[in-house]
Amino acid sequence: MGGRSQVLASTGHVCWELNMADTPRTVLISGCSSGIGLELAVQLARDPKQRYHVVATMRDLGKKGTLEAAAGEALGQTLTVAQLDVCSDESVAQCLSCIQGGEVDVLVNNAGVGLVGPLEGLSLAAMQNVFDTNFFGAVRLVKAVLPGMKRRRQGHIVVVSSVMGLQGVVFNEVYAASKFAIEGFFESLAVQLLQFNIFISLVEPGPVATEFERKLLEQVSTAEFPGTDPDTLSYFRDLYLPASKELFRSVGQNPQDVAKAIVKVIGSARPPLRRQTNTRYTPLTALRAVDPSGSLYVRTSHRLLFRWPRLLNLGLRCLACSCFRTPVWPR
Repeated sequence: MGGRSQVLASTGHVCWELNMADTPRTVLISGCSSGIGLELAVQLARDPKQRYHVVATMRDLGKKGTLEAAAGEALGQTLTVAQLDVCSDESVAQCLSCIQGGEVDVLVNNAGVGLVGPLEGLSLAAMQNVFDTNFFGAVRLVKAVLPGMKRRRQGHIVVVSSVMGLQGVVFNEVYAASKFAIEGFFESLAVQLLQFNIFISLVEPGPVATEFERKLLEQVSTAEFPGTDPDTLSYFRDLYLPASKELFRSVGQNPQDVAKAIVKVIGSARPPLRRQTNTRYTPLTALRAVDPSGSLYVRTSHRLLFRWPRLLNLGLRCLACSCFRTPVWPR
């Protein structure tokens, strides 16, 4: 799991070599303009032992200002900002060409998009966009870095999945489906890659309170969702949205804490296949484990949302109490 490559710094399509005394592990992260990706890039770049050189990427370099400001003195030293659109073969190839030999020691698939709302009011194009980014974008990056990892017989692929890759959530059908696909794909791939000393880790956050999530909930609260019947639209606006806001308020993590959990996964000598980051969310995933058929989870979720919304809110507030707060990385 040791590193060896030097990195070429990149801004757009201009590359130049970084002179580095040691050989830190090259970490390529997608989706670093904000949220988890930004926090992870900064934390790794500021590693006291300087074990990493981070290639922090984003689709639109016009949004790099926040990342560069947060990186501070690490910028140009242990952190490089590069353009990368995970939905483009050409963009992926261009990004890797700015890394010496195209060799990546740790790949973090973080780029993703959300989609929430009544199914009847969502276009197929919007659904396809979710899969193009969340699933095929991750697959595209893996296909690009895997030959080098196999040749060197070492590597680590980290995927920012979600608890929605473990259990479905009402009005999040498409997003959950993209994460279920991620979980199945990478668990299957993990079996083969162990033969090459390549590890896969699926990191599964619960709700993460970011500006992106806040804006998304604001937008869908006033969206029309054409073709949706009045009852379903009422359930979405009057039941789901208030419950969702309470969920984020009660058990939501901040991106810094999720990033800390990922840093520990990357630094592990034997990285885990799966790691949930939010122990306060564990009671909500336990129902699926208690009843493998899934019926208990579906019935309980239905009753809490549609019949006992006040009990649901009370339960979420209890989860937020200090007695439920445990470290992000329980031992």
